Amino acid sequence: MFNKERRFIAGAVCPRCNQMDKIVVFTEDGKDYRACVSCDFKEQMFLQSTPRELETRVNRTAEEKQAEVQPVKLIDPGK
Repeated sequence: MFNKERRFIAGAVCPRCNQMDKIVVFTEDGKDYRACVSCDFKEQMFLQSTPRELETRVNRTAEEKQAEVQPVKLIDPGK
């Protein structure tokens, strides 16, 4: 799931030394790990499934966007 290169996880706190922004994730021998660069903490991660992407207005399908369209009624201000 992760690349071989290590990636920092913003806001993550190490469970051993409690320092923030020191956790990296990486793949080694086909297994996913998280590790701390400040202490010797290293743990294999067991992910149940691929995390789903959060729904935003950018990644919705065209059908979902069409369902939200509502007609606009114009009112004549002269009446």
